[in-house]
Amino acid sequence: MTDSLRAAHEHCQSLQDALGRLRDHGLGQVAAWGRQLAAVLPVGGRLLAAGNGGSAAQAQHLTAELVGRYQGERPAYSAIALHADTSSVTAIGNDYGFEELYARQVAAHGRPGDVLVLMSTSGRSANLLGAADTGRAAGLRVWALTGPRPNPLAASADEALCIGSDSPATVQEAHLVALHLMCEAFDAAAGHHRPAPAATEAPPVSCWGRGPA
Repeated sequence: MTDSLRAAHEHCQSLQDALGRLRDHGLGQVAAWGRQLAAVLPVGGRLLAAGNGGSAAQAQHLTAELVGRYQGERPAYSAIALHADTSSVTAIGNDYGFEELYARQVAAHGRPGDVLVLMSTSGRSANLLGAADTGRAAGLRVWALTGPRPNPLAASADEALCIGSDSPATVQEAHLVALHLMCEAFDAAAGHHRPAPAATEAPPVSCWGRGPA
């Protein structure tokens, strides 16, 4: 086995182990978050989401699922990825510093009862810690998705889902699964049912190779 193939096997095993722990210990938390969102967004509440780097992409993925749709057709809901407004991000970073990047936007957009989702593989990003403090002071519900406990962001949030893996890539991949499960739980609690699968005439083709001969 080559070194690259061995690394790929180890990566997949790391993700499998992390998802197993998420399945065994985190599904109740994710489902509860979905139900809480269903009590907030349909009555005019808002979700704010933030992260850095790959976690910023995860934040934008989550808001896209809510403003657009996850699986079945449903109304649009208010959700904002705080890194995506580049003019505000660069102005705040320039005038107030990187640590204030998200806190100032939370102060601007957040209202009591809204939800603030913060994602960090380390749980130690200063700008997310500032956002958590600002959010809680403003009456938002602060949820953190992080890597292993203990970490400052998990301690600063109202609730946290912590992925027990030393690999940042694994943590981010497990976060994406958790976000999808949260959207699924939200849709179910809000009464939006997933569409029935379309009928197919031919057997599916494997993404790893050719289909049945």
